[in-house]
Amino acid sequence: MKSVTRTRSLPGLLLALALVGLAVLAGLPHATADSGAQRGAPRAVAADASLSTVAAALRQSPVYVDPAASDQLSAADADALAQKIKDADKPLFVAVLPADQPTENLFTDLRTATGITGLYAVRLGDRFDARADSAVLPPTAVQNLVTSVRGDSGAATQLNDFTDRALVNMGGAAPAGWGSSGSGSGASPAALVTAGAVVLAGGAGAYVLVRRSRRRRVEEQRAALEKLRVVVDEDITAFGEELDRLDFHPAEAGADDAMRADYERSLDAYEKAKSLMAAATRPEDVRGVTETLEDGRFSLAQLAARREGGPLPERRPPCFFDPRHGPSVADAEWTPPAGSPREVPVCAADQVRLAEGHDPMVREVDTDQGRRPYWEAGPAYGPWAGGYFGGGILPGLLIGTMLGNMMAAPAYGAAYGGGYGDFGGGYQGGDVSGADFDPGDFGSFGGGFDGGGGFGGGGGDFGGGF
Repeated sequence: MKSVTRTRSLPGLLLALALVGLAVLAGLPHATADSGAQRGAPRAVAADASLSTVAAALRQSPVYVDPAASDQLSAADADALAQKIKDADKPLFVAVLPADQPTENLFTDLRTATGITGLYAVRLGDRFDARADSAVLPPTAVQNLVTSVRGDSGAATQLNDFTDRALVNMGGAAPAGWGSSGSGSGASPAALVTAGAVVLAGGAGAYVLVRRSRRRRVEEQRAALEKLRVVVDEDITAFGEELDRLDFHPAEAGADDAMRADYERSLDAYEKAKSLMAAATRPEDVRGVTETLEDGRFSLAQLAARREGGPLPERRPPCFFDPRHGPSVADAEWTPPAGSPREVPVCAADQVRLAEGHDPMVREVDTDQGRRPYWEAGPAYGPWAGGYFGGGILPGLLIGTMLGNMMAAPAYGAAYGGGYGDFGGGYQGGDVSGADFDPGDFGSFGGGFDGGGGFGGGGGDFGGGF
């Protein structure tokens, strides 16, 4: 995605404001045409299926159902889906269009017309696809999400499944234009035009937009860090309990300088991890904490080997399934659901479980969808996992999982500081960016549907689009 500096020029900000004004004006005919409808309702009020109509509706609400496709998704289902997206405060746009809707450049043109950074999902008849700005969700993650719901029957099931899975992983916040629902009467067109002119004339509006975007990023950082804090505190506590169970005394019989050095490094790691976590202010700060814990556990493993008179352990990554299991002892083949086999480092206990055909003991964390493995819990866990496994091997271990797909994309580095966490720079999900986006994120639409329910040659070439 093209680089965008954080500090934009005043003309650029005024252009963004102009787009907001145009969005309001474009939505006026639809808002006033149905005075009895709720403002921002997801149903279309006119039979015009042009992308300008779709875009105007999506600026008002996250779900649009064309009248010609109303048999695909009922008004009640559309309302419920829109409310779910609003409650999650994410920039997810869903459009249900007629099966014969032209598909050439559909996503790119819709994104341009809407002008808002986000994830765009479109259902045409019984066919479905999606695209996103990579600041919101990397292309590989979008591809996996689409593939995971292609077998769903019915628009309501498919769109709800896609929405549930996407909301867990996507970044950004809902555009301010959705707001809260209210009376459809609203202000008169003349009043809105006057208000828009006042905003466009002053630089104060631009300042407010910038402040709001920065405040939203800070809030996202805080929320992500609080999720991580629970998991990291559990890790620190588990490490402290390991130190207690070891019951080593530097003056005990048989203790030598090497043992005492191992023990001291373990104690130092425990105290350092607590201090680093107490000082953490951003999700990426967590990486230093888990790096420290991994070092401490290896020192404990060395100490245990020395006390038992056995060979010193090889320096290996921790157990992939749960780093609290300690350093791995071997690599074992593992296949995630709907993924491909790969070799992952495992502890002795999980090595036996896998060899006997049992599931490993997986580290699960809390998500909005309940307890999930850490690699399916969203991008905030990248810094946590990166501290344990390091940036070199982690994407390979996680390939085919949600977190792995995010980390493998350039957008992850842009959103999480070189791979592990800085919510910085550029347009964020929900920002008004107009046509200033990377069209590569939205693919090159090459010749329409393949006739078999898939996309671009049966779904194998995701870049082909509809």
